[in-house]
Amino acid sequence: MGPEPTDLVELESLLADFPGESDLLPEWLEPGQVPEPAHGLLVHHHHMTVTLEAYYAEPVELEALSSRQTGSVYTRKLLLRGAQTGRVVLFGVARIHLDLVSEPVRIQILAEKTPLGRILIDQGVLRRVERTALLRYRTRPVDRQRFGLAGTGPDECPWMNGRLALLYCDGEPAIELLEVVRPCAESVGG
Repeated sequence: MGPEPTDLVELESLLADFPGESDLLPEWLEPGQVPEPAHGLLVHHHHMTVTLEAYYAEPVELEALSSRQTGSVYTRKLLLRGAQTGRVVLFGVARIHLDLVSEPVRIQILAEKTPLGRILIDQGVLRRVERTALLRYRTRPVDRQRFGLAGTGPDECPWMNGRLALLYCDGEPAIELLEVVRPCAESVGG
């Protein structure tokens, strides 16, 4: 399946703020083409924070790798890690339109300490997650490093699976996301 022109533009736009990520060359997938356990982690309309915490049976913590703000648009490259294990369970890029979220939400986002889903839930923000595209790409050396797979060869965990999503906050399209889940995820939760 070829990409929708808007999917490729969106992905390239999200990655543009972070040099070194432009070598991510996706293949676009239909929901039925995403293998388990990635399918259960990506093919839904829920917050990734809640989904990952349920699957891995532990809370997740945010690690902001880098961020930038231009006017009211804030972007960050991030990891989510298991709070007890330290295992990286997600790599992501978020573009947040700060003018479309409340001041308390904005303050917490800019503090870079709490996963986005947890902030929105705790602040009682009416939200809707729209999955816009599913993708996979060849696992790169940087992915092996991020997810702690340095000892694996190219034939082990060869693919990264992810999704593009748009998160509406109180009816406004406030947050654009690339979410890539841990390859070769272990079945540990429910």
